[in-house]
Amino acid sequence: MQQRSNAVAWVVLVMVLLLQLVSMELVPFYDTSEPRYAEMARVMAQTGDWITPWFNVDVPFWGKPPLSFWAQALSMKVLGVTEFAGRLPSWLCLITTNILLLTALKSMRGIGVALWAAIIYSTCTLVYISSGAVLTDPFLALGTTLSLVSFARVIDSGERPVVGSVGQQPSSSGNRRNADVRWWQYGFFLGLTIGLLAKGPLAALIIFAPITVWWWLTRKATSLTALLPWRNGLLLTALLTLPWYVAAEIKTPGFLDYFIVGEHFRRFLAPGWAGDLYGSAHRRTYGMIWVYWIQASFPWGLLALAALGGAVFSPKLRSAAQAVYGDPLFFYWVTAALFTPVFFTFSANILWTYVLPSLAGFSILAAMLAQEVRARYSIPRVKLITAAALVPLVVLAGSLVVWINPDLRNTERELVRYVIRQPGPSSPLFYLSELPFSARFYSSGRARAIKEAELQQIAQQDKTFYLAAPKTEPEAVYVVSGKRLTPVFSNRRYNLLKVSKADSSLVAVRSDPN
Repeated sequence: MQQRSNAVAWVVLVMVLLLQLVSMELVPFYDTSEPRYAEMARVMAQTGDWITPWFNVDVPFWGKPPLSFWAQALSMKVLGVTEFAGRLPSWLCLITTNILLLTALKSMRGIGVALWAAIIYSTCTLVYISSGAVLTDPFLALGTTLSLVSFARVIDSGERPVVGSVGQQPSSSGNRRNADVRWWQYGFFLGLTIGLLAKGPLAALIIFAPITVWWWLTRKATSLTALLPWRNGLLLTALLTLPWYVAAEIKTPGFLDYFIVGEHFRRFLAPGWAGDLYGSAHRRTYGMIWVYWIQASFPWGLLALAALGGAVFSPKLRSAAQAVYGDPLFFYWVTAALFTPVFFTFSANILWTYVLPSLAGFSILAAMLAQEVRARYSIPRVKLITAAALVPLVVLAGSLVVWINPDLRNTERELVRYVIRQPGPSSPLFYLSELPFSARFYSSGRARAIKEAELQQIAQQDKTFYLAAPKTEPEAVYVVSGKRLTPVFSNRRYNLLKVSKADSSLVAVRSDPN
């Protein structure tokens, strides 16, 4: 029976992971985050500048380290400049994270817990959405999860590697165990390295918080020192991370001050921080991070809270919760699950993606609770499968809707494609006032933003060009030197005008109030 249950769980996990590939292919980039990061990766792949991601032609992007951009740029060089290529590295982060959860937890808590931890993690709303998007956060989550499970695996091994009795050579099984433990020991520092190159010093804070709580509660100071090769591990981390940080500061002076001080202190302590160079600060009500946590962990967060609430009245549920509480690493997992939302409770500027690193620890706890509840109740597998399928199916349905009608939200994909597909020599595409990031990406950097005052000069070049003008009223009619031009294409934000050579005396483009 247990083997059959595990087989079903394997099928569910594989289907969930493969289903994400469909959405990655169908959904266009919607402004602003995804096409912004995708465009920076595209520019990196095009220019070969692997040190500095560029926000604009002359504006370096100091907001994030480059690990995700490296991966996305390499993917585009191999697979081409497409949405799928840009999103693939995030999906590979999810695959790798699942491998880590399965490998570590199988030996620690059994294959049942390992499988359901992977399923729960993969089908949390935020994890599922971000794993199919061009973002930096999946790389941070990969790094923090690698460190999380590595340290737990080392603790679970018995705190010290097996080396055989005094005067004896280690046995072959002892050698294998030593090698396994040593891999996890250095896996901890590899996770730290990934976090520092994906998000910065915040990763170290997220990684060391559960360790600090575990040490404080167990009082195993000597064991903590012996568990990991701190000197060699930290030296390895420094060798892998510091060269880029130094090179980035040398190449674009001011990076360290903005990234270390601005992004890690002023952003969270200064309400409405005005120093953000790449957008606007996201000011939210204090405590909003917990609402985000519920949204991000849906449906599993609500189910776990319902089970814990039911434990007040049900002896069986209380017994299941107590069994999880009795796990030797209970407080370690709890800290991993709650530290991030606790840390950001009184932060002024937050996004819901900030809770992503907390979902691995939560998923482990939820999987252990699910196993204990199933041992006490006859819960049909179909109910758990339904919960696991909920988010993937909703996302798939939404993907099909936007595939049919891609302009439901703000994207310039179809407008740019319309211009590219026109017969004859290619014509320039200009956006009046501002150039959306999706237009930059889909035009491979060829679309340009212009001001109305520049139109006279462009028109005098006696060339046909396209102009994307913002919609100022439902059916705007634009006037070119007294001649009305009807838009040849429209989307949510812009009307596209084709200005031919015959209109070379263009002096203005404006909304016609009549």
